[in-house]
Amino acid sequence: MTRFAQDPADLPDRAMLLSMSGMEFMQAMLAGDMPEHTIGDLMNYHLDLVEDGRTRFRGVPTFGHTNPFGQVHGGWYGTVLDSALGCAVMTLVPRGRWYTTLEYKVNITRALPVGMEIVADARVLHAGRSTAVASAELCGVADGRVYATGSTTCIILAG
Repeated sequence: MTRFAQDPADLPDRAMLLSMSGMEFMQAMLAGDMPEHTIGDLMNYHLDLVEDGRTRFRGVPTFGHTNPFGQVHGGWYGTVLDSALGCAVMTLVPRGRWYTTLEYKVNITRALPVGMEIVADARVLHAGRSTAVASAELCGVADGRVYATGSTTCIILAG
């Protein structure tokens, strides 16, 4: 199986998703038994770690991810952080339920150089019956500096 879905038919259907816990789903994605999110292919990042209430993504922004000034576009930071945050929440979603993002926030603390490898590490701070809250940091691998932070609130819904 390719790392990223290439066609809608590659994606799991709703029945399959609801038959698995969020952790099972995320572990299958990490193992390559289920394709990763297609946006990761476009934005050049991928799932790197899955634990209870935690995920980590790795990626590298390219020139194609820049704004008209040649800087990494804020949407790149936001997309990577949104994936890490939501997937961290997903690890705690029980079988027969699913989640969706209610809101997320990104704080860019410094300009990320094109070509710098990053990790986006997200952790769940609260997971209740109907909502979950998570936070994340996007850091340079080479320098360990924080380039952005993010937070999310997700709603957990019955299947």
